[in-house]
Amino acid sequence: MPVETSFGGRLKALRLKRGLSQATLAGNELSTGYLSRLESGTRQPTERVIAYLADRLDVDRSAFFSPSPSSSLSEAMSVATSTDGDDGVDAVVSALASGQDEDPLLRWQALWLIARFRHRRGEHAEERASLEEAVRIADGLALPALQCRSRTELARCLRSTGDIAEALELAVDAYRMAKGSGVGTADLGRSLLTLVSVEAEAGRLPDARAHVDELVALVADRSDALRAEALWAAATVRSRQGEIDGARALVQQAMDSLDSRLDPLLWARLRLAAASLYLHARPPLTDSARMCLAEADKALSLVGTPLQQQELLSLNARLAFEEGRFADARDILDRRDFDRLALSYRDQVRLSLLESLLLIEEGHREQGLARLKQLGEEAHQDSNLDLAAQVWRVLAEALERTDRNPSGAV
Repeated sequence: MPVETSFGGRLKALRLKRGLSQATLAGNELSTGYLSRLESGTRQPTERVIAYLADRLDVDRSAFFSPSPSSSLSEAMSVATSTDGDDGVDAVVSALASGQDEDPLLRWQALWLIARFRHRRGEHAEERASLEEAVRIADGLALPALQCRSRTELARCLRSTGDIAEALELAVDAYRMAKGSGVGTADLGRSLLTLVSVEAEAGRLPDARAHVDELVALVADRSDALRAEALWAAATVRSRQGEIDGARALVQQAMDSLDSRLDPLLWARLRLAAASLYLHARPPLTDSARMCLAEADKALSLVGTPLQQQELLSLNARLAFEEGRFADARDILDRRDFDRLALSYRDQVRLSLLESLLLIEEGHREQGLARLKQLGEEAHQDSNLDLAAQVWRVLAEALERTDRNPSGAV
């Protein structure tokens, strides 16, 4: 019977999927040279060879001639990566789910694309699943750059969902791989960015400070988004170490260093970060925060994702609270869509902190204080030591205020 020209490609894809060398697949019946010519398409197999290879690969002979799943995945990837925005990603998701015999490298690329898509939508569970498979494939391919990138992104994802212990292990692995394998500055910088954020969340501020100083030195000669993010990370660490003036200077330097045309989304996110820093200062710098939020609002109306829109909404609620506009703060909080909340674990806790303080201000003292205590215990149990310390500090301040003013005003 005639053999389709796709036989060689399907044979190679099936062999690679099972992690077999040509010698292993050839066994005692075929030579590796003959198998190589089959895969390249320069030789056509006999029925006996087809039966032999199907048995060795544990597939039906039709697997060599059915339409290649990798072809549909390749097509979907080509469309998705050449289209503005997220159009086409759903087709990649479908193609990836329908085929299991793709080239591992192509599958990794698809998973990477999907994970970034999930991240932009705040779909953390789906993002995690894609990145976990990407880590497994990268390890199978033994490609240091992909191993480092997969672990870095998975650690960042786990940090955002509050899984700090696992995130820290992955972030350390990614950093060590980046240092040991000689990958480029961008990969090393990204691994350091994630490691710093996880260490800070775990309360390991001296380690975070050492690594963020290494990061800032690494990117000192750059003028791109990575340098802006490094300065942002340095500001975050200094803020948590109580160096408020140094943190403000660094976040301002980060904002000044980035042209809005280079990365408009990061440009807006830096202003959200600055607003958060201003609002958590004591006393809060509400005028500076309001200006940053207004700038971010303009940019996010054009490039914002649901996640950034929720961050903006939360910070506007905090601004209203700090300005004594409690009815406005309550109105903003009541507009949240809990079923679609995409905020990170830290930002969700901060939002719950705000709601607890608002309850106290509205006269529900015991309910608000009980909620604060619960938040502190949950953060501690999840190994978010820095966040837990922040909650306990807010609780202590709230208790002091309400003891002075039992009517409930904070």
